Amino acid sequence: MILLKKSHLWMAAFFSLCFIILGANTSYAEQPESSYWYPEQLLNWSPDSDQEAEFNRSQIPLGKREVLYKVNENAQSDAKVVALSALNPTTSGVPSQGGKEFLANTFSYWQYVDIMVYWAGSAGEGIIVPPSGDVIDASHKNGVPILGNVFFPPKVYGGKDEWVEQMLTQRDDGSFPAADKLLESADYYGFDGWFINQETEGGDVETAQKMKEFLIYLQKNKPEGMHIMWYDSMIKDGRIQWQNALTDQNKSFLQDGQTRVSDSMFLNFWWRDQQSSVNKAEEIGRNPYDLYTGIDVEANGTSTSIPWQGIFPEGQAPLTSLGIYRPDWAFKTAETMDEFYQKENEFWVGKSQNPAETSLNGAWKGIAHYFTAKTAIQELPFITHFNTGSGKFFANNGETVSNQSWNNRSLQDILPTWRWLKEGGQNVDVDFDWDTAYYGGSSLKLSGMIEANNPTNIKLYKTNLPIDNDTEISLTYKTDLKKPNMKVGVSFTNNPEEFVFFDVKKQSHQQWTTETFKLKKYTNQSIAAISLFVESDKEMKDFTTHIGEMKVYNKKEKNNSVHSPTDGKVNEVVFSKGIYADVPLAWEKSESDVSHYEIYRKLPNNKKEFVGATPSDVYYLSELKRKGKESKTTLEIVAVNKEFKRSEAETVMFEWPAYPKPEAEFRADKTVAAPGQEIQFFNESTEVTEEVEWHFEGGTPDVSHEENPVITYEKEGVYSVTLTARNSEGESVLTKEAMITISEAAKDIKNVALNKSATTSGQCAPTEAGIYALDGKVTDNSKWCALGNAPHWLQVDLGTQYAISKFVIKHAQAGGEPQAFNTQGFRIEGSTDGENWTELVQVTDNTAAVSEHSLSITNARYVRLWIDKPTQGGDQAARIFEFEVHGYLNP
Repeated sequence: MILLKKSHLWMAAFFSLCFIILGANTSYAEQPESSYWYPEQLLNWSPDSDQEAEFNRSQIPLGKREVLYKVNENAQSDAKVVALSALNPTTSGVPSQGGKEFLANTFSYWQYVDIMVYWAGSAGEGIIVPPSGDVIDASHKNGVPILGNVFFPPKVYGGKDEWVEQMLTQRDDGSFPAADKLLESADYYGFDGWFINQETEGGDVETAQKMKEFLIYLQKNKPEGMHIMWYDSMIKDGRIQWQNALTDQNKSFLQDGQTRVSDSMFLNFWWRDQQSSVNKAEEIGRNPYDLYTGIDVEANGTSTSIPWQGIFPEGQAPLTSLGIYRPDWAFKTAETMDEFYQKENEFWVGKSQNPAETSLNGAWKGIAHYFTAKTAIQELPFITHFNTGSGKFFANNGETVSNQSWNNRSLQDILPTWRWLKEGGQNVDVDFDWDTAYYGGSSLKLSGMIEANNPTNIKLYKTNLPIDNDTEISLTYKTDLKKPNMKVGVSFTNNPEEFVFFDVKKQSHQQWTTETFKLKKYTNQSIAAISLFVESDKEMKDFTTHIGEMKVYNKKEKNNSVHSPTDGKVNEVVFSKGIYADVPLAWEKSESDVSHYEIYRKLPNNKKEFVGATPSDVYYLSELKRKGKESKTTLEIVAVNKEFKRSEAETVMFEWPAYPKPEAEFRADKTVAAPGQEIQFFNESTEVTEEVEWHFEGGTPDVSHEENPVITYEKEGVYSVTLTARNSEGESVLTKEAMITISEAAKDIKNVALNKSATTSGQCAPTEAGIYALDGKVTDNSKWCALGNAPHWLQVDLGTQYAISKFVIKHAQAGGEPQAFNTQGFRIEGSTDGENWTELVQVTDNTAAVSEHSLSITNARYVRLWIDKPTQGGDQAARIFEFEVHGYLNP
């Protein structure tokens, strides 16, 4: 999506987006992944045939939101915001229910977004992409509709006429099977519509007419509330010609006479003023705020130059709504979670870090300058643990119950509306803390200095919460102060700026402490805002207070018991290496009003370890590691209601296979060396190995029990290496004959493939031909790329015969692309004549950015790299930034 001038950014965006799995007829051999399809696969998809579909369903309905009041006089809420965001870095390979990485795109500024588009899709993976279930959950919890993406790529990036034709195929009765499937998948997975982006060239008037009929069919058959957004690309004669405004050329894709064709249109980025779009919208009877004027921030984020006056003229109402392309810039350019959240704050609020003071921000005032924050907090109970949706560990009631890092946006709380709105003293710092948590992986941290007699009121949440005669508010906190020096503030909808405060008095002594306040005095009013008020009659330096939970609830409901889930079962378990298990769980939902379910593993010491959580009634435990030599594992499923009260556990169990004996394997950092040169060997035997014994023919030392010994050889020759791997169940012996060559010729070893000629099975573009994998450069514009279905191949003619000792492959991540694009499965062959080939290397499980493959000396003039599984997910595009062949010329 974007003009051809922007097409390289477009390719980078879409070829670095791959998340979702081909749904039909899959097994539980691997962790379920979020869906992605080509048109033919979409047409054949159904929830009944897709065994992974149930793991991708959202369980959280779309919440309601209100504007209520604003804290910034510049802001308004008539014009809207759509964000086109790559909430996962790839299109394929996205776990259905969260992952094991702490650093994940836990986007949290939902309060400024009116529609979220799940940005994804590529010619190499699939062009029709529903949002991942955890993102739908987070979006709905915040009251934001979320759309899937249909992307017809430009042909230079792999687009095909047949994909457009398949999507626009009609039955005899005029209906569109693909449109029916779009509606069915949105209904089943629980998201709110589709963004349609048609950029495949070659269409004509008939194509445009068919596309318009397709959109009208969606309008007529979609359920109430579903949204269809069209991208400004195709015009009425079928050509791809971005208008950057609503014009006579593209208006028929929004409105055709009295017929509504699309609910909104995203306008491309090359504009200076949108008054003409307003005029055209009014001419065709549409609200100008159905137009989302696009800004492209993918490359430069807050340094992007935007003609803001062209949308938001001074002293006037906005001309159109705002469309933001790739606000995930904040995540993509950050190396740490702190940096990510700092960049997000600057993007949405501005450098002032105060949504009430955006006029001070300079050229980039922040989205909060133009748009009023909305709130979905309108029902009791309201509970937040300031849980951002990922963590380095997992805590429950202040106790660490898992040391595994994790991310799961289904668990993300509604986070503070204002970041950070401080009145009074400005020396109190407010932020999230991922090193301390009461529940989940983070908490709210207050720190810095409390000024003497200059209190700070930190406004956190905009709400519309009704107060009954038994409504209470509670705060769970811990502090290093001798007394809390803190109050809880509440304001009411009849006067949001006036707060009443409740003294926090209990001493915490750096332990989690809960204090509760009754709101009966304010019965029949509604809470408009919740704050924390920090004060002291003397200066308090370097203080730290953590807020682990804030809760507003009705006391009588707190005493209700929580019904347990029932009929827990373990479906077919897939074991790996005898010590890992992929475990699909299912259960009947609790009869209580449940927030989510927690899954625990019972340990031999009668303690429990947290292993996952989900709002759903299915969960997939991926690569659960065996504890020692246990013969069975017991799991507990616990229902957690919306006040975080827990049920009794539903228990399930599975048995492990017999404990395995080890399998010996090893490698060396080099297989050719000069006399006296050090060679390091690496034990790569299976994890169950308890001890190793090495034997080095001709080496010094000749026997070692070290894990990764360093050996030297004094005399020229060819030597074998033997490794024995042992555990209590047995041993495995591996000998690699003629593995090590010691020769004075080792000094002549070099990359003999450098700048040699290459032939390939294909290339993405002339600038991504095979020679660019042999030029010695590892940059984002020097690689071999191949599209289409794997396998792909790259063949190198070395010019003459060499003695080959090692291959080095620099995969996608080495060139700055996502780790998910690193080649997973590949083979390397050698030949002396180009006709008869010998396999030299085979790899099926690579994840590394750079992989090295030493081998016993082999003579070859031709080398061929086969790409069998191009990425870690379903993307079929090969990406090799450099292929090195190390060797020396035979004498």
